[in-house]
Amino acid sequence: MKLSVEISMYPLKDEYIPSIQDFIDRLNSHPGLRVITNTMSTQIFGDYDLLMDVLKQEMRESYEQHGRAIFVCKFIDGDLAPEAGDV
Repeated sequence: MKLSVEISMYPLKDEYIPSIQDFIDRLNSHPGLRVITNTMSTQIFGDYDLLMDVLKQEMRESYEQHGRAIFVCKFIDGDLAPEAGDV
């Protein structure tokens, strides 16, 4: 089963960009996932079980490394990733 997720991270501190960039960089390090980032959110596409395991792991890592943050997520089944030339 494929899954598409849109996620936004809101660290609860003044210097928020390094925390967000670290989270995005870690998401990009997982083979098997397609990650598309824009100024508003990050979209992740891939196998349901892999994607959920990665989110669980990387959200926990963000809390442990950077402290409090809010994650806002949308989930929809299927791979809704645009074609490579569409982004």
